[in-house]
Amino acid sequence: MQRRNFLINAGAAAFSAASYQHILGANDRLGMALVGSGRRGREVMKAFLSTGRIELRCLADVYDVQRGRARDFLAVKPSEVVAIEDALSRKDVDAVLIGSPDHLHLTHTLASLKAGKHIYLEKPTSHHFGEGAKFIAAVNQSGKVCQTGTQQRSGAHYRRAKEEIFDKGKLGKVVFARAIWHDFPWQRRKIEPQPKPAGLDWERFVGPAPKVAYDWVRYDSWRYFPDYGGGLLADILTHWADVAQWMMNESRPLNAVATGGIYQMKDGRVNPDTVNAVLQYGGGQNGTWNLTFESSVLPIRNERPGVFFQGTEGTLEITRAEYVFTPNKGEVQVVKAEGNLEVAHANNFLDAVKNGSRPSADVRTGIEACNPVHLAKAAYWKKRRMKFDQTGTRIVEDV
Repeated sequence: MQRRNFLINAGAAAFSAASYQHILGANDRLGMALVGSGRRGREVMKAFLSTGRIELRCLADVYDVQRGRARDFLAVKPSEVVAIEDALSRKDVDAVLIGSPDHLHLTHTLASLKAGKHIYLEKPTSHHFGEGAKFIAAVNQSGKVCQTGTQQRSGAHYRRAKEEIFDKGKLGKVVFARAIWHDFPWQRRKIEPQPKPAGLDWERFVGPAPKVAYDWVRYDSWRYFPDYGGGLLADILTHWADVAQWMMNESRPLNAVATGGIYQMKDGRVNPDTVNAVLQYGGGQNGTWNLTFESSVLPIRNERPGVFFQGTEGTLEITRAEYVFTPNKGEVQVVKAEGNLEVAHANNFLDAVKNGSRPSADVRTGIEACNPVHLAKAAYWKKRRMKFDQTGTRIVEDV
């Protein structure tokens, strides 16, 4: 039985027909704004545009150069603004794609919901563990759709693995899952100092993070710094922990240990360039099992990033391209991915807005994908084994 209530005691959002009275007709396009037009925001918005079901009305970003890059990459010419408030005030914007840095996710989500907009929120949903209850409560109270950016949830071969392998117990008892993903060249750039560009609103970028003087590397490579992002644990473990928890019907790790460091990239970063974590789960129908995770920004051989499950009756390896089920007795089964995960996830969101249905990665799912990340981050920085307390509202040392 899935343990979904350890964080907060909040009901699932109820989507009534009245919640969708502003949504356009079946043959019309949804008006969207892109908030945060960096690399990831551009990629996801491109998937949305490819569906033919939306119109990009507005770009909001604190840096004019990023807005220009998005306009050129997407080959569209929406309005451009600096402040998210200006985008949210538009009546022709029905939904917002939030692709801003992690530390701004809660601020931008709350503002978007207050303005009555549906939300597609890039992962990780939360930047700090304590934000989870605020996200869930705000979405539930709004009656709006919030899709979080763990796109595996909309993948046909992921759903098939869940239904045909895990739900039918074909792996037997799963002893451990192993997740890997390496080699991120955009996190290996040498960022040279430069004066503050005239078109960069530094104060808006910093937002709720600790106030510091302008420093170009903090903006241009914000993932290097815990103030703005959780590094590899937030960027990668969020995805693979979500897959493992989904397949195993678990949502709460018992404890976590983590190690790593800055082994090669002596470039001013604070988050590690290489990290390993072990999360222990237990208490569900499968009993105790471990999720081991390893990731590095370095160009380590990385042919098949994904999650490998070891069971007493066989193994399953699942990647974004396919899954391979190898039973102890019988033939190997290979199931290929169908279509593009980004596009499938965008369509799932648009269907939820249109039909009033639950999206495949709703806000609670997004928060549950972040909880093992926050536990592993605490273990890494404190150099201790960490756990959630009995209330599920605090991370404490596991002694």
